[in-house]
Amino acid sequence: MKNQVIIASILLSGISFGQIDRSVRPTPAQAKKIELKDSEVFTTANGITVILSENHKLPRVSFDLSMGSDSKIEGEKAGLSDMVGALIMSGTSNRTKDELDKEIDFIGASLSADRNAISLSCLTKHMDKGLTLMKDVLLNTSFPESEFARIKKQNEDALLSAKSDAGTMAQNATVKVNFPGHPYSDVMNETTLKNISREDVINYYKSNFTPDGAYLVVVGDINRAQAEEMASKYLGDWKGGKKYVATFPEAAMPEGNQVTFVKKRGAVQSVVYVTFPVNMKTGDVNQLPSTVLNGILGGGGFGTRLMQNLREDKAYTYGCYSSMNITEYGSWMSAGGNFRNAVTDSAITQILKEFELITTEIVKDEEINLTKASQAGGFARSLESPSTIARFALNTIRYNLPKDYYQNYLQKLEAVSKDDILSMSKKYFTASNCNIIVVGNEEILDKIKQFDSDGKVTILDEFGNTYIDITPADISKEQLISNYLLAVTKSASMKELNKKLKKIKSVERVSEMSGSQMPMTLKFFNYYIAPTTEATALEFQGNKMPLTFFDGKSGYTSAPMASKKDMTAEEIAKKKKDAGLFQEMNYITHKVNYSLEGIQNENDVEYYVIKIVDGETESYDYYNRKTFMKEKSLTITKEGDKTNESTQVYSDFKEVNGILFPHTLSMNMGPMILSGQVTKVEVNGKPDMKIFKK
Repeated sequence: MKNQVIIASILLSGISFGQIDRSVRPTPAQAKKIELKDSEVFTTANGITVILSENHKLPRVSFDLSMGSDSKIEGEKAGLSDMVGALIMSGTSNRTKDELDKEIDFIGASLSADRNAISLSCLTKHMDKGLTLMKDVLLNTSFPESEFARIKKQNEDALLSAKSDAGTMAQNATVKVNFPGHPYSDVMNETTLKNISREDVINYYKSNFTPDGAYLVVVGDINRAQAEEMASKYLGDWKGGKKYVATFPEAAMPEGNQVTFVKKRGAVQSVVYVTFPVNMKTGDVNQLPSTVLNGILGGGGFGTRLMQNLREDKAYTYGCYSSMNITEYGSWMSAGGNFRNAVTDSAITQILKEFELITTEIVKDEEINLTKASQAGGFARSLESPSTIARFALNTIRYNLPKDYYQNYLQKLEAVSKDDILSMSKKYFTASNCNIIVVGNEEILDKIKQFDSDGKVTILDEFGNTYIDITPADISKEQLISNYLLAVTKSASMKELNKKLKKIKSVERVSEMSGSQMPMTLKFFNYYIAPTTEATALEFQGNKMPLTFFDGKSGYTSAPMASKKDMTAEEIAKKKKDAGLFQEMNYITHKVNYSLEGIQNENDVEYYVIKIVDGETESYDYYNRKTFMKEKSLTITKEGDKTNESTQVYSDFKEVNGILFPHTLSMNMGPMILSGQVTKVEVNGKPDMKIFKK
């Protein structure tokens, strides 16, 4: 007991007199060299570089085959390579897509492909079967016509969604202004998608998927002898032409600050990117210190300069970030975020200020230490994955890195100094030669002109192409509505139109819609009972559920598995303006606030654009200038500092009882995209309305 007391006394003395002074930052330990087992590398007779990283902890193995060809400029067929990537797994000459999927699932494997690679992961015992399937896809992919049509339609839907996504618009504009005449500036749009044929897809695949210069990264429960055997057995007879080698011009810095604007109707926020090309490629000696620089500016968490300034201090945004994008074909710097319209110009001023400060001032100790610690932690965590070692080996070969690049990574990271950061910023960063991208409402256009060195703002469309401005209409809004109603009812006069409409007592339409985000098909029922009753229902898993009902005086809305909600007086008043077979019939009687904006060119088709304003909701209807048919509707509803946007596209008009009804539909509500066909249109039938009874 006495000894215990003495020991306790000594320990307490140590605590009392030897406490750590926590006001002094501890000196960090010296970064150690990482001991990485070298991957084994060998080359096959047909030119494939094989990189093997053994890991026998789990009975799994992966094979990642990537092509050696450089990117190609696709121009008028922009998006072709993406189409190829989406179609590679669509079936072979030996197996349909369903058969291929079933065989992959049966062995619990993962087999995937993109525009430049094919990857397999499976249990070691299923390696032969997995490689058999991988070889079949590589050598015999058939690009079925039906799958080509499906993927093309899927891309059409995605483009519809892209038109409403401000972030995508900003990205499209960024690559266009930073990399003109470069593969990075290839952005798919409706026109380039139409230009892509199945034959284009086949030819691209044949020329790009070739063994010359290809890399096969093998990771997992497999040894050198097995890897050589598998590569020879399954890829030894793979033949193809020479890999495609391209030389692309260095992206030029803008002369002075250049402002590019993309108009997004009704937006209450602006997306702002301040960006410029960087003369650096993967493997550059300055890549590592530049990533530390970016981490300090805005590439990290809440402690970065951009976040502290624009979020914490100014409260302009929820987040302002930067990214240093370093690639083998070209690199660029971007900084920005989403900002309220009222502070868009102030946000640009502050971002440029931060670019200026980081090129003129030494960064603080805590900034660089925190950033390096974060990056070191991320690197250390990446070493937990067996595939990391093989990826390091691939990068070392492909980008001609020093052999000990990754072994010494932490030491090189720790050696980055504050002087290095200032040197990097002076060499690569600028506040006076930037491309300033703004996506937003036209009301901010005058505010951002001040940032352009020439006082001229370049206006681009959603896909980064030259914007074709709306031109004055050659008819009045009343004439347009009259022409539409006559066209859709195939009438020669308003007298004939009214006579036709009086004979219509009911219309029942059934459509089947599906989307890539949804594994099932939804069936929608739309009902019209003269003169003003309208209802919609949804059939889901065999159950029909009411969604909306309106009888001209009252109504309700509901959602699947939710109770009905009676319409408010405001909702009823709004619904009355839309009631009837054609909402345009109500424009005069209900004093709808509508105007004819002019003629808008979209994908070489001219449309008359009608704008309807109802409270916080703006709608835009697009009428084909030649046929007068309404082919698109855009609805934007403002809710505080956000907007909800939905688009509907109508096509394939067919006559039913003297009326033209669209039979192909597409719609998007934010990220949700649905498309499908109208399967039934019945006029003057006997629609079953029982489910709508209260």
